[in-house]
Amino acid sequence: MDATTPPPPGGRTLHRFANPGRFLRISGRVLPVVALLGLGLTLTGCVWGLFFAPADWQQGDAVRIMYVHVPAAWLASFGYLSLAICSVLSLVWRHPLADLAAAEIGPVGAAFTALCLATGSIWGKPMWGAWWVWDARLTSVLVLFFLYLGHVALVRAFDDPQRGYRAGAILALIGVVNLPIIKFSVDWWNTLHQPATIKFTGAPTMYVGMLWPLLLCALGFTFGFVAIVLARTRAAVMERRIRGLLMARAQEADAR
Repeated sequence: MDATTPPPPGGRTLHRFANPGRFLRISGRVLPVVALLGLGLTLTGCVWGLFFAPADWQQGDAVRIMYVHVPAAWLASFGYLSLAICSVLSLVWRHPLADLAAAEIGPVGAAFTALCLATGSIWGKPMWGAWWVWDARLTSVLVLFFLYLGHVALVRAFDDPQRGYRAGAILALIGVVNLPIIKFSVDWWNTLHQPATIKFTGAPTMYVGMLWPLLLCALGFTFGFVAIVLARTRAAVMERRIRGLLMARAQEADAR
């Protein structure tokens, strides 16, 4: 779809809010606030959890790694869901910024998934006696990491960027089936990984003195994720605009 082609009826509102200039103006105001919230909440939650929250009665101080591991695990899935949503916006509504946002979400999501796997291994060593086991939860998160890497590679594998964006979007939508497997793997199979302690359908099974710093860390990590993606997408939009200006000037010079 070029600039003269009207968007589908259901996408007019989306396109109104996806104007690159409007995005740069709004994100420029939002980014500092989101970044400061992410930094402040993460520092508060980590200091509280690592130095003031009580140790677990079974796992001892080894449980403190959850203040990094659990938010990283949450963002690994959240990031891929965001990637899938951008893919739908791109394939169905030809959203002008969806492809750029997806291309920037991929590396950030892969980094958080790698952090989840690394901290999980560090936590698993004293608890299970091994750095890695082919547990259903661990294996499905590893598959998620490879899906991220595949998306990052695909969107950059073609000379025509649109072909890369389309291939990456299709992969993201196919891979989204892995998200419920990650979520429910501890319920569907007999796994070493513990079940979820925070559920929407019931009260948390965690002591409140450990729950609050964990929630602060999760919220801080989420704001940090959003801030990083916003900053990267802003840079991508400005890079595209600069490239377009340079190409226009080159064409003008050739015409002379």
